[in-house]
Amino acid sequence: MTVHVVGIGLDGAAGLSASARQVIEMAALVVGSDRHLSYFSQESCERWVLQDLNTIILEIRRWLALNGNLEPDGETFSPPSTTSEQHIVILVAGDPLFYGWGKLLIAQLPAAKLIFHPHVSCVQLAFNRLKIPWQDAHFVGSQGLYFEELTAKLKLGVEKIAALVDEIHTPAALANLVQALDLPTRYEFWVCENLGSADERVGPRPLSALLEESFAPLSVVVMLREPPMEAASLDLEKLPLLGIPDGAFIGCGDRPGLTVEREVRVLVLAQLALQREQVVWDVGAGNGAVSIEIARLFPQSQVYAIEQTVSGTSAIEFNCTRFRLQNLLSIHGTAPEILHRLRPPHRIFIGCSGPALTKILGVCALRLLPGGCIVLVLDVLEDIATVLSWMGDRVRREPHWNYRIVQVQLSRSLQGVNLTRFDSLRPVSIVTIDRLLD
Repeated sequence: MTVHVVGIGLDGAAGLSASARQVIEMAALVVGSDRHLSYFSQESCERWVLQDLNTIILEIRRWLALNGNLEPDGETFSPPSTTSEQHIVILVAGDPLFYGWGKLLIAQLPAAKLIFHPHVSCVQLAFNRLKIPWQDAHFVGSQGLYFEELTAKLKLGVEKIAALVDEIHTPAALANLVQALDLPTRYEFWVCENLGSADERVGPRPLSALLEESFAPLSVVVMLREPPMEAASLDLEKLPLLGIPDGAFIGCGDRPGLTVEREVRVLVLAQLALQREQVVWDVGAGNGAVSIEIARLFPQSQVYAIEQTVSGTSAIEFNCTRFRLQNLLSIHGTAPEILHRLRPPHRIFIGCSGPALTKILGVCALRLLPGGCIVLVLDVLEDIATVLSWMGDRVRREPHWNYRIVQVQLSRSLQGVNLTRFDSLRPVSIVTIDRLLD
């Protein structure tokens, strides 16, 4: 005897294949919710209403044992010849092996005796309704660490996200999370309700609508990353003078997550000890968040944002235009070679790392004006070791150098479903290297 797991959609029996309908018609036992069972007329087979799957699995094991198809130890089936054509059917929603009950059934019953008849999944339906290829989409199910998984994908800035929602993980809760993160990457939201039914509704919704409107419990929210040029215009009058929100910056389309977070950015500015009418280098500027913050605070200073990627340079130039800055110059080039062409700096911020770090430090130390400083943000121990090794060699030759390190471990509060939790920012070390006056 086998257990057939049949996926079914909101279109009921009409959406099943002929083979799936035949499996149900020939079943000795059919298990399903009231809604799923209502799609089929009363037959001679036994019918159980599915409420708690774990309880149903235990009952199925007892039922099989009574019919001689399950050994007492519950580990193997042994169907007798007289009932070889009988089977059990469990009706479930959509594809049972896609955020469904298939995983639990495989864990509790011998996989060799399970046969799956998947229906089209809600995520597959959603992307087909939107006419968007979805082989590269990321999914967040309504079970497990929902908000943690969604937060990680939003921080990465993935292009397509499909989030399953329910009575707890509502579109409003999703929207609250997006607002709280305040990331530079913007998304377009599509809410797909009751897919496959006569009440199906699919359409774009602004973030405000997710917070205010009510949606069907059986919904999928599809999030599509917007191109940077489609971001909303910037109201400079409402921005703080210090500590610009992360969401005010346009990110790098192919390299999301490069914005130096506001809390870390403020600490970097403090370590730089900036003054008026200085020349400042931002080496490995990413999307220019640090450069823009400095240029706004000190309009009489000259800021160079050096970035080697085309996407980063484009983001810097676009952000510079949005912030209407005249004292920030975007430099597309690779450090340290490009640094020889710039004016000697009073302050240097290094936001990049890697194998060229020692050479970059060497050129920066050579060009840095007396009394200046170099500030680095590092997130791996090997880069810190590189800096300390470089400092040791430098101090032996030139004693007018010293350094200090501030280790930063910060968390932001995020509001979930009736709860507030902390989301950790990436731990970093801020290294400040001072060149004392000769």
